[in-house]
Amino acid sequence: MATAKAAPKPRKKTSAKAATTEPKAAKTKANTKPETVEPPPKAESAGQASAGAHADASAPPFPPFEGMLSPDQLKMVETLSANLARAAVTAQGAIAEAALRQADRPAALTPDPFHVAPALNEVMTRLAAQPDRLMRAQADLFGQYMELWQSAARRAAGEEVAPVVAPAAGDKRFNDPDWASNPMFDLMKQSYLLSSNWLNGLIAEVEGVDPATKRRVEFFTKMLTDAFSPSNFLMSNPAALREVVQTQGQSLVRGMENFAADLERGGGQLAISQTDLAKFKVGENVATAPGKVVYQNDILQLLQFDPTTDKVSEIPLLIFPPWINKFYILDLRPENSMIRWLTGQGFTVFVASWVNPDQQLAAKTFEDYMLEGVYDATQQVMTQCGVDKVNTVGYCIGGTLLSVALAHMAARGDKRINSATFFAAQQDFAEAGDLLLFTNEEWLQSIEQQMDAAGGFLPSQSMADTFNALRGNDLIWSFFVSNYLMGKEPRPFDLLFWNADQTRMPKALHLFYLRNFYKDNALTTGKLDLGGEHLDLSKVKIPIYVQSSKDDHIAPYRSVYRGAKAFGGPVTFTMAGSGHIAGVINHPDARKYQHWTNEALPGDVGAWITGASEHPGSWWPHWAAWLRARSGGDVPARDPAKGKLKPLEDAPGSFVLVKSQT
Repeated sequence: MATAKAAPKPRKKTSAKAATTEPKAAKTKANTKPETVEPPPKAESAGQASAGAHADASAPPFPPFEGMLSPDQLKMVETLSANLARAAVTAQGAIAEAALRQADRPAALTPDPFHVAPALNEVMTRLAAQPDRLMRAQADLFGQYMELWQSAARRAAGEEVAPVVAPAAGDKRFNDPDWASNPMFDLMKQSYLLSSNWLNGLIAEVEGVDPATKRRVEFFTKMLTDAFSPSNFLMSNPAALREVVQTQGQSLVRGMENFAADLERGGGQLAISQTDLAKFKVGENVATAPGKVVYQNDILQLLQFDPTTDKVSEIPLLIFPPWINKFYILDLRPENSMIRWLTGQGFTVFVASWVNPDQQLAAKTFEDYMLEGVYDATQQVMTQCGVDKVNTVGYCIGGTLLSVALAHMAARGDKRINSATFFAAQQDFAEAGDLLLFTNEEWLQSIEQQMDAAGGFLPSQSMADTFNALRGNDLIWSFFVSNYLMGKEPRPFDLLFWNADQTRMPKALHLFYLRNFYKDNALTTGKLDLGGEHLDLSKVKIPIYVQSSKDDHIAPYRSVYRGAKAFGGPVTFTMAGSGHIAGVINHPDARKYQHWTNEALPGDVGAWITGASEHPGSWWPHWAAWLRARSGGDVPARDPAKGKLKPLEDAPGSFVLVKSQT
């Protein structure tokens, strides 16, 4: 019988602690140290392997390395091994702690959080009923793979070959040069693209299915294929692997510390950091425009900003931002602050700073926001300035609220609002984009249950997750790779800091909004009654300025245009370059993007685009000229500290400082 060789002398163990730097403080509560588990020495035969199981358990792994590697190389291998172990322990500890936190919470409200199962079943049933289409699709996929394998073989033989499939324009997942230069990663990338394009295309071409049902499945399928991109996994991402080797595993240690910190910040749920939150402080380096809080009620603080000109237009300007986010998107930094720019143009600027509601405000309704928001705030502005009219702005959901208030005022003959401007705001929701996917009745019932479980409000993270899902590759997976696989710290970015500073939604208000606008499109179809009045936008005769953005995925320009057509008075429609935020917040000094204008308002947006003129840079000057013509003559500048309303505190006020814990 064969006997085992004598075990070589064991190497001195190198602890993980000695091999790398300590993790950042307070990143995770997991303090468990990795155990060193070493395999038995290598045997030369099956018998030796069996006997080796009883050999000295302290024998080192891979003993040939001692002869193959230099001392420095061996030290690098040991450091890498220790760091990988440390990263694994950090991740395990964070996951275990998150599981304990989740155990104290109610069970999941639904096993299908995306409510896609019925829609998916319908689409799959239709596919099964069209076997010829499915067979052709499978044959097409097989043909593409044959072409890919032939291309890979020719490349291996030294030929230069064009890729069979390439990433779509703007797809940044495969920007690293190794995705193209390394044959293995290139094959992996193209295989993924062939499969994901095929699956998404197969769903898109299904016939005989309700369009909304099919769109829901398309959205879910895109989310799924994006999640399984090889760029999202360590072992199939060349940039992440290179970082691991170059840092001897410390990048992965940092990444798992980031992962643990985000789990802790989310209370056991992963809240991916998109920026360095510690670099910004509201009132110190964002939201710094000087002014006063001149009025406050349950749902808002009214801010009046200091003038920067000797004379101002007689009719003041009052802005209603969305209550989903905080107002300082209009005042991030001095160089891109819309508020500072408007005061510099000679306007008296007021802004509603909405409350971040808790359980005590859960019963606040959409009607309350109209009365205590638009009605009350406009009255206070008129009192402060001694005028009987005010110009208004509604941004996003704040614009929807303002539209409702205008229709309500028109029904009552209230003429306090002189003009209204809408930034990326919708009134007609028939083409409201992918957010419509989250507003069928099953989804709304799930949201209602979630709000009941939270105490009568929608947690802020829920809203953030929804908006992030609309652009998963940009707002989820890019940060997942950078933060966790690459171990990088998110760079400071004021816009993403603001985006992370979400607010909660009162139950009554939010359900009314989702059901009556997104689900039923009640405002522009003549089905909405509120505050004792039937609402009809065609009775709104005041001048209207509507801004949309070409690449807006939250308020698509087609949807915004439909709303512009619903008003009964003169409407000026403008389209800006970029998206929902950058299309709006585009200071003229930045000289970025472009905008389009057209004095006409034809029946559909396609005809408007055909007749539009393109202009470089920001649309702000075009709007300011329109607004100035509707703001009366000049009067002495108004000091917010000397008006009829007694100042309560300095801007940006206290409402904006309230952080959401959930």
